[in-house]
Amino acid sequence: MQFFGGGAEFSPSPIVPGSGAGGTVGGGGLTVGGGVGNAHMMYVFNRNGICLMYREWNRPLHTLDSQQDQKLMFGLLFSLRSFTTKIDPSVVEKGNLGVPLLPGQGCSFHSFRTNTYKLSFMETPSGIKIILVTHPKCGDLRESLKHIYNLYVEYVVKNPLYVPGTPIRCGLFNTNLDQYVRTLV
Repeated sequence: MQFFGGGAEFSPSPIVPGSGAGGTVGGGGLTVGGGVGNAHMMYVFNRNGICLMYREWNRPLHTLDSQQDQKLMFGLLFSLRSFTTKIDPSVVEKGNLGVPLLPGQGCSFHSFRTNTYKLSFMETPSGIKIILVTHPKCGDLRESLKHIYNLYVEYVVKNPLYVPGTPIRCGLFNTNLDQYVRTLV
């Protein structure tokens, strides 16, 4: 699905030294070394809308505090998913607009694009939602989101020290995620 398709060209804003943009990782004050190019940020939410992870690589402008940003992102996805399900011509039973859908229910909403960014979305059967915001010219990222989910399973879910539902703080996951995100085109 593509909203606001526009043909406007986009050239990322240069990173202003000392602005905190371009590699700051939310919550930890860590900096990702080197430029990441196409990936701007990533969110991981659980089925209840709790942000388990927010990772930032190349976000030129900070406008909201992190909690407002996370609530806004989850609300946007909740609304878009509900809306796209209700207007899906292949669904016979529409239900009420705004009523939460069970994980895996609904239409195949997976991304939208504006003239300045592309938001790609994946929801797992367990209700984990992965959102990746990238340069608008990035192609279909469904396979990339599946790969990120596989990293999540390998380094977070299988980690005996990780307590499900708590913020993700796993160095191996972060390292492998950063390496993979650098390869996105």
